[in-house]
Amino acid sequence: MDKLKQLETFVAVATRGSLTAAAKAEGVAPAIIGRRLDALEARLGVKLMVRTTRRITLTHEGSAFLEDCQRLLVDMANAEASVSAGGVKASGHLRITAPAGFGRRHVAPLVPRFRELHPEVTISLNLSDRVVDVAGEAYDCAVRVGDLPDSSLVSVRLADNRRLCVATPRYLRQHGSPQTPADLARFDCLTLSSDASQTRGWAFAVPTDGGDKTIVHLRPGGPLDCTDGQVLREWCLAGYGIAWRSTWEVEADIAAGRLESVLDDFAAPPNGIFALFPQRKHLALRVRLWIDFLKHEYARPEFWAGAGAR
Repeated sequence: MDKLKQLETFVAVATRGSLTAAAKAEGVAPAIIGRRLDALEARLGVKLMVRTTRRITLTHEGSAFLEDCQRLLVDMANAEASVSAGGVKASGHLRITAPAGFGRRHVAPLVPRFRELHPEVTISLNLSDRVVDVAGEAYDCAVRVGDLPDSSLVSVRLADNRRLCVATPRYLRQHGSPQTPADLARFDCLTLSSDASQTRGWAFAVPTDGGDKTIVHLRPGGPLDCTDGQVLREWCLAGYGIAWRSTWEVEADIAAGRLESVLDDFAAPPNGIFALFPQRKHLALRVRLWIDFLKHEYARPEFWAGAGAR
């Protein structure tokens, strides 16, 4: 029990940003919170937080441990809910938000299927490329793609998300294939406009002199750019150049032979597809079942190969 309380305290402090806020939420003195954190760090033999009078900063180890702790606590809450719910059916209203492009292809088709399994649940789906304030706008769950900013939200990783450089076989026959990321300067690259959300450019893992790899970001130029990623995919399929797109968007095209990937040896490590929800002591059954449903569907390789082809 002491170990569990230490983990809960660590997550509370990390997500609320201070010992005082975590202590106030639990109704105990800040000194008690501090002693729990000290005991946790002593037991693990590692520094998880740098604490000053003004702020709490997670160490590298602390950031990694936070995600593991959140996942563990969610799994425990789910296990308890499964037992306590017994034969109780999920009901009520479920409010979901997701990015527009990803949501159209890989969230919206699943919503009616989920409701077929849980007919007493009603669902609202918001598709938007703005970063929705999940807690402030009273959403139950958000699906996010890519690196997550620091947040008080609980995150559950649903699947990996990789980025690939792709083009049509015909384009590559006519123009050749780039052998290194630097070669992209000689090709027609289909890029997001500068005012779009992808600010750092295309990411590649490039070997260093020491034999390791480092992540570099390039901003290749080209005759066409657009603020909408779906338009870039359509231009790419039409043979207008090379695009850097997520596997969730082009995996079905690659499987069908409509597109080919290039520069695979330089592909950056995957980021993630996540479900985010506000921290709550008891997660509503409908939210837990929705997240479990997404994890199950996204774990099937055939989902990604088939969903994008529709």
